[in-house]
Amino acid sequence: MMMATMTTKRELLRAEDAGWSELIELVESLTPAEMEQPGYFPEGWSVKDLLAHIASWQAEAGQILEQIRMGTYRGRPVDVEAMNKRFYEANKDLPLSIVKAEAWAARNRMLAEWSELPEVTPEAEEWFRESGPEHYEEHLGRLREWVAELRAA
Repeated sequence: MMMATMTTKRELLRAEDAGWSELIELVESLTPAEMEQPGYFPEGWSVKDLLAHIASWQAEAGQILEQIRMGTYRGRPVDVEAMNKRFYEANKDLPLSIVKAEAWAARNRMLAEWSELPEVTPEAEEWFRESGPEHYEEHLGRLREWVAELRAA
């Protein structure tokens, strides 16, 4: 695989920023009660749960990117479903204010680690892409629908 070029690094930062901006705009358009209302997913997730889910993956990416930067990364298989369940259980009872603060902190760390990489390895690009812009895009469609449903109610 080819290393990501600086152009790709900047493009990915722009894509991350655009996705995050839309995500946060939608989240912030809701009242705190709406953010905690189950229904985003049929399984009962709220927007708060979605934000915690995204933040958990951003935090994981921040740790991995730091390991890549420091030369200590040892790739390992990732059981996405198991991690999603673990993240949900760890975050479901947290207050909304904590989830929001953790989301911003996790994103900032992920961005800082991404910016500090001397070179972007395929693994670094994959973690950043999948925990940032691609992850946002995966959830934005349903988030748009859910916000519209809440507005129509």
